[in-house]
Amino acid sequence: MYLRVTRRRNQDGSVAEYYQLAETRRDPTSRQPTAHIIHNFGRADATRRDALLHLARSIIRVCQNGLDVPAALAAPGETIELEWARPLGTVHVVRALWEELGIGDVLRSHQRARDRHAPHELALFSMVANRLVEPLSKLACHEHWLPTRVHLPEAADVSLDQLYGALDFLETHSAEIEREVFFRTADLFRADVDLIFWDTTSVYFEVDDEDEDAQTRRGRTLPPLRKRGHSKDRRDGDPQIVVGLALTREGLPVRTWVFPGNTVDVTTVARVKDDLRGWKLGRAIFVGDAGMDSEANRKALSKGLGHYILAMPVGKLKEVQEDVLARPGRFRKVAETLEVKEVVIGEGERRRRYIVCRNQDEAARQHHHRDEILATLKAELGRLDPEAPEHSKRACELVASARYGRYLTRGPGGRLALDPEAIRAAERLDGKYVLLTNDDTLTPEDVGRGYKSMMIIEACFRRMKTTGLRIRPVYHWTPHRIVSHVKLCALALLVERVAEIRAADTWRNLRLALDEIKAVRYHVQGTTIVQSTRPAPQAAAILKKLGISPPSRILAVDKAPLDTPTP
Repeated sequence: MYLRVTRRRNQDGSVAEYYQLAETRRDPTSRQPTAHIIHNFGRADATRRDALLHLARSIIRVCQNGLDVPAALAAPGETIELEWARPLGTVHVVRALWEELGIGDVLRSHQRARDRHAPHELALFSMVANRLVEPLSKLACHEHWLPTRVHLPEAADVSLDQLYGALDFLETHSAEIEREVFFRTADLFRADVDLIFWDTTSVYFEVDDEDEDAQTRRGRTLPPLRKRGHSKDRRDGDPQIVVGLALTREGLPVRTWVFPGNTVDVTTVARVKDDLRGWKLGRAIFVGDAGMDSEANRKALSKGLGHYILAMPVGKLKEVQEDVLARPGRFRKVAETLEVKEVVIGEGERRRRYIVCRNQDEAARQHHHRDEILATLKAELGRLDPEAPEHSKRACELVASARYGRYLTRGPGGRLALDPEAIRAAERLDGKYVLLTNDDTLTPEDVGRGYKSMMIIEACFRRMKTTGLRIRPVYHWTPHRIVSHVKLCALALLVERVAEIRAADTWRNLRLALDEIKAVRYHVQGTTIVQSTRPAPQAAAILKKLGISPPSRILAVDKAPLDTPTP
């Protein structure tokens, strides 16, 4: 049934319009659809417009629950006063994934009875959404982002103290929350937990002094975290923390750890092994990079029939240099650019199984890079004054350089020259890395492919630190708040990785498309309406891949005056 408009041309050339209430019926004889007139309203210029509006409102009043339109309609030509338009699409997706992964349920289940009215779950969701949309400090999130830069009305009344209280709640229950959230995610996505990738990174603080005092909180003692150590950001002069991250093969976070900044990588493995012992991950194989290799770590990982794949520091171990890499044997191609061969050293309990991997693309890249370095180094040597003292300033700089020093030696007369043997040794290592495993059931191909997936943890660290979630700058200084900040970023990483896996696209591209879905607040006929924009084709396609329905068209209807603040 619909309002039909018909036109008739008069003899004087004017056109008259008529309004009719009609419905489409199928003619039983011709079996063609025809318009059946139910009621004639008469000429358009003679019909009372207010009567039509009254009819429309009465129909809407009856069907309001089934119609996605406001109760009050703007008359043709009536002015609509727009108040603001804020991003909605990304937060809408984050909320849907947050609930689907069960994060909200897990957080609410850990609130004690006396904390039932504290908005811990809502506050944590708001801060996670902020990390994923526009990473800001907690203060800026409260003062600017939530009130004016996003449509999240349910969090409008969350105070700054409640944000900090939610951080404390997260740190207190972090171990249980991470465990429950991970297993819900693993069940939902049928995640492959046969490989657990482990690595660490450093996060520096722009402060002068290290932390000296431990913190005692709720019966637990937290060590001072901000300490100077080996910085992977090349900021050795700044205090830092060490962040550990365990991931599945798909890049889903398993658990995070925060260590003092002077922690050495090889000392973290036993802690990780102990913390994951009760998780019942099945036949999980620990995969770590060269910084994790030590005799103590290998013993700790092998306890209880534990299995591991560890990268070897090729340039530091004599056995790898002289026995493994020098052992003849053919490489087998297992992927387009990856070749492997197996080398076994020793017998019985002292038997060690190495897998030598060679990446052809990486070998070509390293060869080209070294040629550029050598060409630059030859030019630098040519500029040295042959009459200058043996230890000129520039000569000392070249020898001390991590870029050039490895290729230099003392030639005739003590002058600097290229070292042919060092160049040949570097060429033999092009594109190669060596893995050690204690699992004899894994084929060399499985070991090589398993470790190749380790690159995903490096990508996750980049997202947490620089390209997306921006774990730093860290504005917190107490140990428990620093820990909770890292845990918060890990929750954001989990939501991000789930969206990327489902949509088969990067979070950057997803966010740019979803941000086009806005919440618009406007005023018409004494009514304030908040309405979502229709998703563009790209955003609609993303929502379909994620299995998430678009936002409701009408988000809020309020009869309050125009100048009333948004709730």
